[in-house]
Amino acid sequence: MEATKVMWSYEHSVETGASAEAIFEIFRDVSRWPEWNPGVEQIDLDGSFATGTTGVMVMPDQGSLSFRLAWVGESQGFEDETEIPDAGVVVRVRHSLEPLAAGGTRITYRATVEGPAADALGPEIGPGVTADFPEVMAGLAARAEAGQARG
Repeated sequence: MEATKVMWSYEHSVETGASAEAIFEIFRDVSRWPEWNPGVEQIDLDGSFATGTTGVMVMPDQGSLSFRLAWVGESQGFEDETEIPDAGVVVRVRHSLEPLAAGGTRITYRATVEGPAADALGPEIGPGVTADFPEVMAGLAARAEAGQARG
């Protein structure tokens, strides 16, 4: 019998009048993330914004984290993952874009902490990862709406 994967998770969604395409273009332009995401000081990718690309994110007063783009879907979103081998966990954040029938997009961020130590460390690590989701997502939505208004 296979062991059950232990997981901690959190999800937050916002709706915006901006299109999924406009939001995805903001995701793709990682050099400008600090303009709308106060939790990012700098971000560098080792290649294009595509599945499998690795990178480093520098956060204010917290140092840097290496990550990998585990999935990138054009105008659908992306998922990044950060492995913390010494802790026995992997932190994943899926950024999903869902077009709404009436126009606009639902943006959903879903964070998970998985691995052998997730039951113990998830409640410690997870809230630190997700605390700024509402603020960050509001900034993303406002940026996308402003960019779309400029045409």
